[in-house]
Amino acid sequence: MKTRILAAAVLVPALFLIVLVLPKELAAVIMGILQAIASYELLYRTKLVTKPRLVIYCALMAFAIAVWSFYEAVHAYFVLMVLAFFLLMFSEMMRDHVKMRFETLSMCFVGGLVVPYLMSSVVRILSSNTGRYVILIPFVIACCCDAGAYFIGIRFGKHKLAPVVSPNKTIEGALGGMAAGILAMLLYTFILDLPLRFDVSYGAAIVYGILGCLVGELGDLCFSVIKRQTGIKDYGNLIPGHGGVLDRFDSILAVAPLVEALLLIMPVIIL
Repeated sequence: MKTRILAAAVLVPALFLIVLVLPKELAAVIMGILQAIASYELLYRTKLVTKPRLVIYCALMAFAIAVWSFYEAVHAYFVLMVLAFFLLMFSEMMRDHVKMRFETLSMCFVGGLVVPYLMSSVVRILSSNTGRYVILIPFVIACCCDAGAYFIGIRFGKHKLAPVVSPNKTIEGALGGMAAGILAMLLYTFILDLPLRFDVSYGAAIVYGILGCLVGELGDLCFSVIKRQTGIKDYGNLIPGHGGVLDRFDSILAVAPLVEALLLIMPVIIL
């Protein structure tokens, strides 16, 4: 627990530095590196894909998606990237179609394309006009939900939420996490409202909190079940006390794309 707290004490200021202070280009590069590591963790650490060359291709694609997300996310460039990745992956299967199964190819598309695209929502949010002001929303929701679920679960948890996938999670903890996420979003919106003098929507903030906590919990469970099936405890050991990038970003990976969509459909800042 002590190691986990000390690591968090370092990670939180580092997060603020990356998304609020550093040039957005550098933040996109850092996010690309994290996405490449996450791709490696999902494919190689789990032994779902054991060919190093394929893992390298997927890691490079994961990095490229973060860079594309920063440079205005032009649709044509994304289509070209996906086409190139598609042809490269199938070329590998055609080279050795006996050993290279379609299941392996499918995992490469998940680890090199789907997961990085979801993670890179952070970059696309940051690149928007109000990016510096709303970029913390997915982190606030995910982290406060996790913290609320943890402490409420320890104190009041009795009914298991998903006993096979994650035995420590409880229904009481999940409800406590949702309450914490809603309160955190209302506080964040209050800061945008009064000190920063933005025209905001508190109703949208509540929706962000409810939906964000729901998908964050599901994202956590999704990556927990992969660990169960592959027999690993953590995706990595990059972050002391927390595991790997995916262990720390599993909730963010689901919350960030939701927030990206909600900012377009139901903006919390009214311009």
